[in-house]
Amino acid sequence: MRYALISSCLIGLNTKYDGTNNLRKEVVERLKNEYILIPVCPEQLGGLPTPRNPCEIKDGRVVDIEGNDFTDNFYKGAYEALKLARFFDAQIAFLKSKSPSCGCGKIYDGSFSGELVEGNGITAAVFMQNGIKVVCID
Repeated sequence: MRYALISSCLIGLNTKYDGTNNLRKEVVERLKNEYILIPVCPEQLGGLPTPRNPCEIKDGRVVDIEGNDFTDNFYKGAYEALKLARFFDAQIAFLKSKSPSCGCGKIYDGSFSGELVEGNGITAAVFMQNGIKVVCID
């Protein structure tokens, strides 16, 4: 069986910024029949606590709702997650859509208004740049 990384919030771990999760039970049940799933939370791997303030990408930087810059933490977490992908030879990652870490295709615009723009989260971008297929799950 092949390995795949998955956003830990999608399997029900309370790693979301507000201390809750984004459980997608039906999707996870289907995926675990095809893959050995490795849960990751790049934000935690980057040293951020849970709960934490919500973050969005604005002008190429990752900032929280109070304007604090956490770009370095997001990149650290992305590269730690990449180490896991390489260790397990995972060629695919199932990530939470719209997230400043995991989002692919569309992410929040940095205004904390709920508006979406085209773009990728930090981890999704790092994975794509390193040949890992990214599938976003809403």
